[in-house]
Amino acid sequence: MTEERKRQSQSLTGEVVSTKMADTVVVKVTRKVKHPLYGKYIKIYKKHFAHIGSIEPKLGDFVRISSVRPISKKKHWQVSEIIREANIIG
Repeated sequence: MTEERKRQSQSLTGEVVSTKMADTVVVKVTRKVKHPLYGKYIKIYKKHFAHIGSIEPKLGDFVRISSVRPISKKKHWQVSEIIREANIIG
């Protein structure tokens, strides 16, 4: 093949659950999977460390994260956009 293939970066959506680190947020990505025996849908979640650049998400925001080259030992994601702001009353 002479044409180059451009690799599309993987993207996930999730909720910001921690903003206590510098330049890093923790995003909880939830998905539903069907139980192999009983057929009931169960929620499975995973927490990803994501780098923040120009976008500053707050606690409770729903964000889209995209995969990037490894930034540190645990950071392989970057916040690309804020989908929905958090509804914090008070």
